[in-house]
Amino acid sequence: MIEEQAQVTAIEQGNITVQSIVKSTCSGCQQLESCGSGQIAKAFPQKRITYTLFSDLPVKVGDKVIIGLSEKLLLSAAWQVYMWPLIGLFIGGFLGNTLLEHRLIAHELLALPLALIGSFLGFALAKRQQDKITNEPEWSPTLLKVVE
Repeated sequence: MIEEQAQVTAIEQGNITVQSIVKSTCSGCQQLESCGSGQIAKAFPQKRITYTLFSDLPVKVGDKVIIGLSEKLLLSAAWQVYMWPLIGLFIGGFLGNTLLEHRLIAHELLALPLALIGSFLGFALAKRQQDKITNEPEWSPTLLKVVE
């Protein structure tokens, strides 16, 4: 379970709204003052993400809570987002190369758009799958505990 600390911002009918701050990976490093990436991370404001989730635990507005998301779900989403465009790129490239070998296209530069189209179609498939599962309850974070 991947855990993150959040703060309760609203409660209505068993659902709570929590807000979490996305932290930069540079925020905890010892070399923060002398690193260029650390300086860039300090220059931009931290992003806040809001989730609405069901809670059985007694909470009130302002409480700090720990929310969690299954690693399996996160890895599944990452696979879809990264691998479908890559698979589409390979299939499009293979198709372009096959057409080139059979002399149906005249030059390698004409095969390149097929690889790019394949990659775009893989991206569109990944986006469609992500949009389909967005509202499913198992894909939302769960409230694990209230921090004292």
